[in-house]
Amino acid sequence: MTSDTKPRPGRVSWERLRKGADKLTTPLLPDDYLTLLNPLWSSRELRGRVEEVIPETDDAATLVIRPGWGWRYDHRPGQYVGIGVEIEGKFHWRSYSVSSPPRRSGRNLAITVRAMPEGFLSTHLVNGLEPGTIVRLATPNGDFVLPDPPPARSLFLVGGSGITPVMSMLRTLDRRGTMGDVVLHYSSTTPERMIFRAELEDLHAKHPGLTVHQWFSDEQGIFSLGDLDQTVPDWRERETWACGPAPMLDAVESHWDQAGLEEQLHVERFSLQVGTDGGEGGTITFQNSGRQAEADGATTVLEAGEQAGVGMPYGCRVGICHTCTVTKISGTVRDLRNGDEYDQPNEQVQTCVTVPVGPCTLNI
Repeated sequence: MTSDTKPRPGRVSWERLRKGADKLTTPLLPDDYLTLLNPLWSSRELRGRVEEVIPETDDAATLVIRPGWGWRYDHRPGQYVGIGVEIEGKFHWRSYSVSSPPRRSGRNLAITVRAMPEGFLSTHLVNGLEPGTIVRLATPNGDFVLPDPPPARSLFLVGGSGITPVMSMLRTLDRRGTMGDVVLHYSSTTPERMIFRAELEDLHAKHPGLTVHQWFSDEQGIFSLGDLDQTVPDWRERETWACGPAPMLDAVESHWDQAGLEEQLHVERFSLQVGTDGGEGGTITFQNSGRQAEADGATTVLEAGEQAGVGMPYGCRVGICHTCTVTKISGTVRDLRNGDEYDQPNEQVQTCVTVPVGPCTLNI
């Protein structure tokens, strides 16, 4: 039933029932009782339950997550979602690419994570997360996406765990029967660390139009983009998506710029230099948490909230993924990247790249 469809006579809508129950259950809200029955029945926050943890390699795993009540979102192939996991009483947030295609039936989505040596949360997700764990979710986001309909000829340049958003794209093309002329060049250190290797080989066998080039840098060295003319002779005529380590993406962007083809290149990059010009600082009030923090002009709203013990959502921490976005009820904050100030009531702000300019109040 769509939102503008009237309920049938004699039937009470779920929303009306919840609102009516508010008055009967004070001081506890219906949400408090519902989450006792089922932790996924929460209207205060988006939640999900980990259904499976599927090993992909020795250091990577796919998490199959069933979103809970209130999840009305479907991702576009290539987008990411934020996931918050409680560890030792504190929620840790990161953003990960969705590796599953947009759902045709059922409600599950999947993210694929590689445990990084310095990655506290990624290591926990791969090695320590149990099926049945309740996690918090942030809505799908990102512009590194596959268009519909897809281009006639595509090229995917992938390194390491950069395969995850591309895998969502390939699975979508496979499911829709629109694979077309697609070339995937996938670099990994070794065959054993190549995520989805067996599935990619199966897709290659299934679709005549899909070409998969596997490159193993421990044996073959770093792939040189100068060799693209031999590996993919028509690369200049293809719409290209690149995802992988920062040095690889730097080289790809430079190569495409020199060829005058920057408009044909789509890059997924999670790094950004944040400026150093701060604000005047001030008192930040976290309304829902009942906490306050004094922050100077160099301390971001996110950092101030964490120091005050507030469960702040975050992902990339450099202003790209928007996982940290919350509503600023009042006051002014300044964006460290460009000096823009946000002084309107009830506007969305990214806490990881903003600092207070005088007192402000946040809805968290």
